[in-house]
Amino acid sequence: MKVSDILRVKGNTLFTVAPDEPLSKAIDAMAEKDIGSLVVMDHGDLVGMLTFREVIQCIVRNGHTVGNTTVRTAMDDHPTTCTLETELDEVRRMMLERHARYMPVMDKRMLMGVISFYDVAKAVVDSQNFENRMLKAYIRDWPSSEDEQPSAQL
Repeated sequence: MKVSDILRVKGNTLFTVAPDEPLSKAIDAMAEKDIGSLVVMDHGDLVGMLTFREVIQCIVRNGHTVGNTTVRTAMDDHPTTCTLETELDEVRRMMLERHARYMPVMDKRMLMGVISFYDVAKAVVDSQNFENRMLKAYIRDWPSSEDEQPSAQL
């Protein structure tokens, strides 16, 4: 399974923020939309990811206040990315290695979507459930030894 398979099911809704936006505005948007990340875009280019992890770390660094902090101050400016053709096993490995819960999907310099650890886990479970159903159907249709026709004697 590839990343393109996940995005095809998930859809292509993207939530972005500019790097010079106030962090408080980004936090409000994340809470309002009930999302865990925003893609940080500047003049059409991906420049970072903002997740609740970065938000919390920034607030702790700032003495437990948001103040006038901008998104640029809090964001991960080197997010791990993948492509539409990246295999799901590779995405899982990259996400686990970097402790990344969200990963932008790129096609050259164009942002195609974002996949989350939840999306990856759901795809794996759905795939396993499908395979289990197919195996059970195969076993259920297995002919019993009584149903088999005797082979012709020569």
